[in-house]
Amino acid sequence: MMIHHLSISAANPEKVARVLAELMGGAVLPFPPHPGAFMAFACDDNGTEVEVYPAETVLVPGADGTAFEKAPPPDRTVTHFALSVAITREQVFKIAEKEGWRCQSVNRVESFPLIEVWIENRTLVEVLVPEEAEIYLEVTGRMAERLSQMRSEADGTR
Repeated sequence: MMIHHLSISAANPEKVARVLAELMGGAVLPFPPHPGAFMAFACDDNGTEVEVYPAETVLVPGADGTAFEKAPPPDRTVTHFALSVAITREQVFKIAEKEGWRCQSVNRVESFPLIEVWIENRTLVEVLVPEEAEIYLEVTGRMAERLSQMRSEADGTR
């Protein structure tokens, strides 16, 4: 199971998509269903992609599927995502610094390290360089094992 793509909003969607593509070693394309939106593709075997919409765009259910409406953009959002990249920590910091975006190293639950990059200083992306992605997968693998064990124990008590 995997999340193949997600969407975020930005004041400058094309610039944000270009920076995300740079982090992923990918490419940028316009997103034809919505003028002013762009897609950052990782160009990997998983079809990893981030759609970047203008900040005032919201997705709503439409008669023929998803539709777009305008709404005042929020200052901040709870939406964030982790992104594994194939570049170094130094390159991540250099890219964020070039854009004027907040960037810092942090440790999460069970001490897995990552780099917080705040897109346009508004939206969080947790960047994992290869060695950090490996630790992240080890930590989440242990969590999955514990959850599986808890489910098994619960099933045995029914």
